[in-house]
Amino acid sequence: MINPASINEVMSRADIVDVIGQFVRLKKRGTSYIANCPFHNEKSPSFNVSPAKGIFKCFGCGKAGNVVSFVQEHEKLTYPEAMRWLADYYKITLQETERSPQQMQQQQAGEALRIFNEFAAGWLHETLLQNEEGQLIGMSYFKQRGFRKEIIERFRLGYNPEHNEAFLQAGLSKGYSRELMERAGLIKNRNGIYHDVYRGRVIFPIQSMTGRILGFGARILKSNDKAPKYINTPENELYIKSKVLYGMFQSRQAIGKLDECFLVEGYTDVISMHQGGVENVVSSSGTSLTEDQLRLIGQLTKNLTILYDGDAAGIKAALRGLDMALSQSFNVQLVLLPEGEDPDSFIQKSGVAKFHEYAKAQKQDVISFRLLVGMKEAGDDPVKKSKLVNEIAESISRINKTEDFALQDHYIRTAADKLKVDESGLINLVNKHIRERIEGENKPRRKEEDTPPGIEGEDVEEAVQHIANPSTDAGQEWQLLRVLIEYGHLAYTDDKTVAVFIEERVDPALLEQPMVGKLYNEYYDHYTHYGTVPETNYFVNYPEPAIQTLMASLLHANIDISPKWKEKYGIESSIGPMTYINDVDSTLSYFEYRKILILQEELAQRLNTEADPIKQQKMQMRFMELRKMEREILQKHQTVVFKALKYK
Repeated sequence: MINPASINEVMSRADIVDVIGQFVRLKKRGTSYIANCPFHNEKSPSFNVSPAKGIFKCFGCGKAGNVVSFVQEHEKLTYPEAMRWLADYYKITLQETERSPQQMQQQQAGEALRIFNEFAAGWLHETLLQNEEGQLIGMSYFKQRGFRKEIIERFRLGYNPEHNEAFLQAGLSKGYSRELMERAGLIKNRNGIYHDVYRGRVIFPIQSMTGRILGFGARILKSNDKAPKYINTPENELYIKSKVLYGMFQSRQAIGKLDECFLVEGYTDVISMHQGGVENVVSSSGTSLTEDQLRLIGQLTKNLTILYDGDAAGIKAALRGLDMALSQSFNVQLVLLPEGEDPDSFIQKSGVAKFHEYAKAQKQDVISFRLLVGMKEAGDDPVKKSKLVNEIAESISRINKTEDFALQDHYIRTAADKLKVDESGLINLVNKHIRERIEGENKPRRKEEDTPPGIEGEDVEEAVQHIANPSTDAGQEWQLLRVLIEYGHLAYTDDKTVAVFIEERVDPALLEQPMVGKLYNEYYDHYTHYGTVPETNYFVNYPEPAIQTLMASLLHANIDISPKWKEKYGIESSIGPMTYINDVDSTLSYFEYRKILILQEELAQRLNTEADPIKQQKMQMRFMELRKMEREILQKHQTVVFKALKYK
């Protein structure tokens, strides 16, 4: 329990502007300060701080209080924890009753975990600096990376000895239980025997914006093909990966001061850039940006620059989550580093001055970058071009039209020019995406036990029939969803998963079955938000019974190519026994094949009514491109055409 005299001392010393300014970029307005609220998403500042009254108030969400309640709310702390945080910040020694480790563990689970994490970080850091094995192995690795002792201490880097129980025994000796250590993710029970999870690994403590230890990342040092290179703390009361940015504690002041945040991929990128003199940098730890991570950055700046090394996987990772950034009024720029370089190697070779010079010269806004990457990937493929136009329109639609009308207009004109599409048509497509999103947001949320319209009774039976008949148009869409759910997490190539491959090839706008479209979008929404694809059980145990029924039918469907393909389209397959790659390729190819036939039919009808010879020529060229794509699909899957499609 904290002594009342200590509480009074903290309250008299705590400056509300100083404290809140550690988390939010405040701007002076008259006698008060304003900012975008850290407790809800907003584009215009409605969060006010009054230094004279010692209070804050958000006129958007209604949150209000004093300096202690702000720290409580922002950091999810109890009142005593918030007081201790303020005391630490102002270097005040609190007078309170001393607590034993046993008493600590009787307190709330979150507080016990916080206290234990601090012990763990301290022990692992001390082991790196003072233990013989830590110096020989852990310090040698960090020195090899060029990290100086000062930077190692700033990031509290550590080392867990190779011995199976080194950390376990240290924790037990301080009175911490095995259950608590296991919940924190530092030990594991295997067949009744506990052992250290991070043994033989260097440690990267993951801290909150205020420096609290939330969890740990760990890198293996010995070559081991069976063990992952990096592992993280499993999610618990404190550590939720989608809400954390590595390096935010060390970088927050520089981000606020420079009004810009660099985003990189890994822990060592952040550390190397700090050591090189670039301190306004954070990492999303290899996952795509989430709404919560953007909110953290947005408290300090709306200028976000993403650095990536140019590999295909890195480009895809960079693009994920950027529509959310646009919708939150971020100024998003992307910088492609020279070939063979990552932020770590580039800053070490070039130094801070050349880094800033290069970044300034190479920055591209997100729409220009999407156009550059997308047009290169699409080439002359009309289906891919159509998908790109839709993606660009979706991205532009995220920009707030009221606040950033000129910017949205600029992007529309630029995109229309580069994509060679009609500007008014692109405007209509942008507005369509805006309307659909508004309609979706305004739909009343149904209770979990209610089944959405379109998946009850006869509709469920009809969907089951489609699933049982993959040769139908609807059946193809369900089969596409099946391979996504079953194989999305597996590797398609060395640098991309099946989920990424399908996302690159399929335009969701082509999905005509409402339930397929809903589940397809939900799959990628989950991927964007959490950084991992949903497991099969996510859909099998879906809260809506009708979808459970459909999933049971879908995931037990026969994946052989239907003989009706010969009857319906005049083709037959000579594909042998299927691996999952074959399954993905054939399913996607048949889906694309049917969509190409539909496009050919539509184009043929337009040709019959088009009088302009120039437009006729363009249509004929596109028709030939579609026929070429059709032949390539048939050739790839060793199919033979028996009947030709006839057009009037």
